[in-house]
Amino acid sequence: MAETTPTRPAPDRLRKAQLDFDFAARESGVMLAEPKPPSLEQRGETATRQEAAAGEQKTSVQRSRLGKRSEKAVTAEKLAAQQREISVSEFFAKNRHLLGFDNKRKALLTTVKEAVDNSLDACEEARILPALRIEVAQVTEERFRVVVQDNGPGIVKTQIPLIFGKLLYGSKFHRLKMCRGQQGIGISAAGMYGLITTGKPMSIISRTSSRAKAHHYRIAIDTKKNRPDIAHDEEVEVDWPHGTWIEIELAANYAKGRQGIDEYLEQTAIVNAHAEIEYVNPLGERRRFERATDLLPEEPREIKPHPHGIELGVLMKMLKETEAQKVGGFLQKEFSRVSPSVSKSVCAAAGVTPLTWVKQIDSQTSERLYNALQKARIMAPSTDCVAPIGAEQILAGLLKGVKAEFYTAATRNPAIYRGNPFQVEVGLAYGGDLPGDEQARVIRFANRVPLLYQQSHCTIYKAVVETNWRAYSVQQSGGALPTGPLVVMAHFASVWVPFTSESKEAIADYDEIRKEVGLGLKECARKLQVFIRRRKRTEREGERRSIFLRYIPEVSRSLSAVTGQSAKRLHDQLMHIAHTRTELADRELDEHGQFVKGKSGNVDRPDANTIIVERDGGEAVPVELFDDDHRPIEERRPANGGNRKRSKGRKRGRR
Repeated sequence: MAETTPTRPAPDRLRKAQLDFDFAARESGVMLAEPKPPSLEQRGETATRQEAAAGEQKTSVQRSRLGKRSEKAVTAEKLAAQQREISVSEFFAKNRHLLGFDNKRKALLTTVKEAVDNSLDACEEARILPALRIEVAQVTEERFRVVVQDNGPGIVKTQIPLIFGKLLYGSKFHRLKMCRGQQGIGISAAGMYGLITTGKPMSIISRTSSRAKAHHYRIAIDTKKNRPDIAHDEEVEVDWPHGTWIEIELAANYAKGRQGIDEYLEQTAIVNAHAEIEYVNPLGERRRFERATDLLPEEPREIKPHPHGIELGVLMKMLKETEAQKVGGFLQKEFSRVSPSVSKSVCAAAGVTPLTWVKQIDSQTSERLYNALQKARIMAPSTDCVAPIGAEQILAGLLKGVKAEFYTAATRNPAIYRGNPFQVEVGLAYGGDLPGDEQARVIRFANRVPLLYQQSHCTIYKAVVETNWRAYSVQQSGGALPTGPLVVMAHFASVWVPFTSESKEAIADYDEIRKEVGLGLKECARKLQVFIRRRKRTEREGERRSIFLRYIPEVSRSLSAVTGQSAKRLHDQLMHIAHTRTELADRELDEHGQFVKGKSGNVDRPDANTIIVERDGGEAVPVELFDDDHRPIEERRPANGGNRKRSKGRKRGRR
């Protein structure tokens, strides 16, 4: 008989039998030997089965989640139903920090600033000498009422709700003409902030002439639709012939000092000497900034955009909106400084003729026309659209607001950035009562408006820091403002000020602007350097003379004893030599910082833009130490000063 091979049990059955046997043995109390570890083959099969089970479980979980997610998935139709238009009022209501309402103290300043700027603009456009009254009253601990009244031309009744109750509404945005306001946001944003923080609408009373009735409105802004919501409208009787009165109640904080209402009005008075401003602060203190001149600034003229200051998209938009029918007429009518000859050459470079119809200009032709305009040699835009303050007025303002000893100012020639004309003016004040151990103070203006915040982001500040003040005898650390008794003032005037944000607190850093500011600073710094060096030289000569005066009597007596000559004759000769050698100590500086007389008797040519004022506590004034006979003037010493002779313990150079 053939021998049969027994069938080997499956591994699973063997493993199950082993487990059953072990369990039975433990129940009976029999100790068994430690089972052998499974082989590599057994461990591999077990791992494979476990991985398969885990993968199957994971797949089922993912299918379950996917099913739930698909049930909650948002369709394109649902997304489309959620889309809606956002009004500009609604945007700025949520982002009011962009408009200068970052905190309560700054909100109070921004409200006053926007109202004052609008009042000054309105008065100057109507050729009326501004007379403003500002009152800030505290209603509760964190609630204030701001009232601003002017004597301007007033506002037509139908325009009052739109001007104060709608953002981005105004007459200045589309004009290339120097003015304080630009965007049509400021005063309406202040009213919106007051409405949000207190729930009270702003009040406006305006009258256009003595023959017209005054209209009183209370206006709130509908932020969802960016339109005015008129809460009150009536005719009222007022005792002033024309002007506008506004009242805004808002949540705010008041504090004196820098970056507040008081500093803003002080600086506004400096650069607007033709304005009369009366101010009552929340403490009840009344201040009055008197009008220093009855001459209004020159009225800037509105100009057309310059071809070198536009972009391709702007040109294409202008081609669609123009009323001109031919390309040649379009170029001459819509741009400044484009003459018929320039128009003809530009058209030839672009492959068209001046008689080409504007409607025939497609996108490719527009691009060729744009490139031809940028390459063409076109005269710089006219600068009569800008009204600078003037060096004389800057000096008057600095004299009024800064207690210094040396003042100088400079007005740069007009320049261009992005096709927009601009002009830079710089003023310096040095010495006097200014602190000598602190960094210089920088006062910035843009279109006669003080800039109090974001100083380090402003191109004016960067130009001041970049100037090497050490070369002009003023101390300065690397990358910092100069140190010493110095005030730097800079004014930027342009048809369009490139502010860094809607809050209008700093000027953008354009290379052309920074260069002009730097050149103006250096021009003033050179005059300051001459003054400092002349003053130091005069002081050194005075110190030398004091040494001569101290020892000449003793030297003359000693020489007389040695030579036998007259002591008086030797004394007079030595005095004459001392007077000749230290002549500079007798030369005085005039009000323009120049020596009154030169060594040969010639008078230096004065600088009309520099003023010297002697202050108490400032540097000593050079005085005559000799009379006409070259004898020391002892009578100039104080009568109660004790002995006429200097004490031996007195330091050299001390007066």
